[in-house]
Amino acid sequence: MHPNQVFDWNDRQEMLGFAAERSFAHIFAASDDGLFVVHVPILVTQQGKIQFHVARRNRIAPYLAGNRLLVSLSGRDAFQSANWYVADNQVPTWHYETVEIEGEARELPESELVGLLDALSDRFERQHSPDKPWTRAKMGPGKFEAMIKAIVGFELDLVEVRGTRKFNQHKSGDDLAATIAGQEGAGRDDIVAAIREVSGK
Repeated sequence: MHPNQVFDWNDRQEMLGFAAERSFAHIFAASDDGLFVVHVPILVTQQGKIQFHVARRNRIAPYLAGNRLLVSLSGRDAFQSANWYVADNQVPTWHYETVEIEGEARELPESELVGLLDALSDRFERQHSPDKPWTRAKMGPGKFEAMIKAIVGFELDLVEVRGTRKFNQHKSGDDLAATIAGQEGAGRDDIVAAIREVSGK
């Protein structure tokens, strides 16, 4: 996370909402055998926990259960040219928002893994294919049961949630207006929206 506290994102529910919306995460594990990372969709449960699954053959799989993991998700980001400021002696920078979550992992029993897969499918099928959402009922007999043996699911009990939203909210009014104008010129309406959200401008 950025060391300047002006960029701190402190609302836990907002950050978990961001994680739920972004959904695709980098999950890191450290062990005596080295560092590992896996890139997976996640589900934020109503109880405020994080669930995900990996292939059993993934090299990170043996290092997850019982260990503390780091989950990282990023959102909107963009370059900021120093030419876009009003004040002199500025430098280029990068706008971004990110959330990091630490938690203790437990392996899900098969019944809970099935629930996770159903919930993930339901969440994204309804979003991307609402007219005819896919369900595992469309699979042939025994196919789902066979495929589930190739994956393993986990749930994180959250220990810490922290975030950064860095969108020049610390700049003067003139430089903030110039930041918005520069991002508008670059066609980054998403970054302009983020700047307005964090600065109230």
